[in-house]
Amino acid sequence: MEQPKIGVYICECGINIAATVNVAEVVKFAQGLPNVTVARQYKYTCSEPGQNMIKDDIRELGINRVVVASCTPRMHETTFQTAVAGAGLNPYYFAMANIREHCSWITKDVEKATEKAKRLVSSTVWRVALQEPLQPRVEPVTKAALVVGGGIAGIQAALTIADAGYPVYLVEREPSIGGHMAQLDKTFPTLDCST
Repeated sequence: MEQPKIGVYICECGINIAATVNVAEVVKFAQGLPNVTVARQYKYTCSEPGQNMIKDDIRELGINRVVVASCTPRMHETTFQTAVAGAGLNPYYFAMANIREHCSWITKDVEKATEKAKRLVSSTVWRVALQEPLQPRVEPVTKAALVVGGGIAGIQAALTIADAGYPVYLVEREPSIGGHMAQLDKTFPTLDCST
């Protein structure tokens, strides 16, 4: 495995992060971590200029791992993976630290938020150094479902899947379906028969 050369990018997220986290201090901390070649802060790292900064560092500085400390991966993980891949690096040499939801949005205490951001960045740097390249693949899938358990929840799941147009196989270990519900003679609030 080649020696990791990690680029760390701390996003200010406008004031979403910068209002509570001392971003400059986190950048200075990141510069001292093992295998970190460059650490930078940027107002909106997810913006096109922010992504281009990462791409330029990959090409010009030989960065082979990327850490972005910003908002939730649900929002921008694929954005950064695409940027990293666009610069010729495997997208799985990228890791993200969520310092918005996990630091700046949970406290007004700048010192505590900054210290937690440092810990998250540190753990992400250590993790990305050990990541290996992955390749996407396509696997054949049987477009059918197996539902285990013929109680009310299993029956409802099977009906919902069937309504979506997929074949469903419902498996129940008892001789009849309905579970405990089928044993009741009346149900609330209508007092109808359960079956």
